[in-house]
Amino acid sequence: MTLDTQSLVETTGLDALEQRLAQDLAWLELPAQPWVPQKSVHDQPLLDAVIIGGGMAGLAVSVALTNIGIRAPIFDGAPEGYEGPWATTARMETLRSPKQLTGPAMGLPALTFRAWYEAQSGLQAWAELDKIPRLQWMDYLRWYRHVMRIDLRNEHQVVNITPHADYVQLDVQTSQGDIAVYARRVVLATGRAGLGGASVPDFIQGINRSRWAHSSDDTDYATLRGLRVGVVGAGASAMDSAGTALEHGAGRVDLLIRRPDLPRVNKSKGAGHAGYVQGYVDLPDQWKWRLRHYINVKQVPPPRASVLRVSRHDNAYFHFASPILSVKDSGSTLTVTTPHKEFEFDFLVLSTGFRIDWSRRPEYANIAAHLRVWSDRFEPDEGADDAELRDSPDLGPVFEFQEKTPGTMPGLSRVHCFCYPATLTHGTVSGDIPAISDGAQRLARGMASLLLNEDIDTHFELLTAYADPEVFGDEWVPAD
Repeated sequence: MTLDTQSLVETTGLDALEQRLAQDLAWLELPAQPWVPQKSVHDQPLLDAVIIGGGMAGLAVSVALTNIGIRAPIFDGAPEGYEGPWATTARMETLRSPKQLTGPAMGLPALTFRAWYEAQSGLQAWAELDKIPRLQWMDYLRWYRHVMRIDLRNEHQVVNITPHADYVQLDVQTSQGDIAVYARRVVLATGRAGLGGASVPDFIQGINRSRWAHSSDDTDYATLRGLRVGVVGAGASAMDSAGTALEHGAGRVDLLIRRPDLPRVNKSKGAGHAGYVQGYVDLPDQWKWRLRHYINVKQVPPPRASVLRVSRHDNAYFHFASPILSVKDSGSTLTVTTPHKEFEFDFLVLSTGFRIDWSRRPEYANIAAHLRVWSDRFEPDEGADDAELRDSPDLGPVFEFQEKTPGTMPGLSRVHCFCYPATLTHGTVSGDIPAISDGAQRLARGMASLLLNEDIDTHFELLTAYADPEVFGDEWVPAD
């Protein structure tokens, strides 16, 4: 008896995995039945919650909330299938994270990247896989959205957030016109630049925007063919920008690196065990600052593969101890001065990270002045000042914003920050693959508590009105 190959594919492929996942969800009674009382505002339904951002973090929060019975659609400005950076501005060949990390799987084995990959490519291919290709990770997230039936509304750009005492109003631009949406809670799952944007150094101010780009910009690197390109920075994005330019035929790429050497050890991995994931949020403020400042100072090295991607090209050059002193646009070229050398470039790529800058995000115009940040209440030890930490939002236990001056913006705490700037308060559970499920579940549990408490009168009325009998009186005969 021979085994039909096509039947084997059908019974062990993606269809079979999706059937198993559906069975797991049924066995676990997931998702939970909705339980938040329905209300309206201005004759429109008041949504349980809205998630802004449909990347990995937004998908994870959606599943966590839905599993706990809270309905929360996602609004994302991107076209379908292009949420987050993976298929747009990210340029790494593979992810940095180890392939076996479960990421947004929410404890469901059949929802992991590994299960998805093995279902299509087999065990041997998984064993041979080193790191996850970037675009394949995007394909996995697309499947994740589909198989978990996530309510993700594309081309919905939130342009204004206005908290009120009992709800939050979102002004949203859609392909069908502008709308107002009302929700009890709003979650910002807006990524690395979620509370600002690219960090742009002062030395580039005044230089024609056609002559430079930030590594997070959606730049067509094919336009760099034959050009002399300078790349500022030494992190992962710098190496990937340089590698992409070289692979698109740049005539020469010079990396201008401020440090005298590349960092060799990723210190953040030393703070990645389960104790940090679960316990960091309860550490004293002094320890939170000390840990995050230490990791910032030591810096995260670029992945080895990303460095080799650059160094294998003969026309790539690494310049250490070369901070930029000035940039001048001479018309035909950019003259870049460092302590040791002057460079002539046709184009400059700034891989200088991100910063919190409320003024760059018009949707935060109503709330920015009222937000409490760490510098409003915490003074670090001498020598431990850190701009990133100083500007980080000082969040509550459910990732909620808090008022700088109590009482000045009732309802501000209805907005929850589930993006990278939450790290100082909550640890690395809101932006990176390793602990994204833990962070999403922490947020969901906390939000369930908040929603139950604010409607406890209604829930008690429903409890008292509940009249579903389990005993009918015909089960016994009374004694004489």
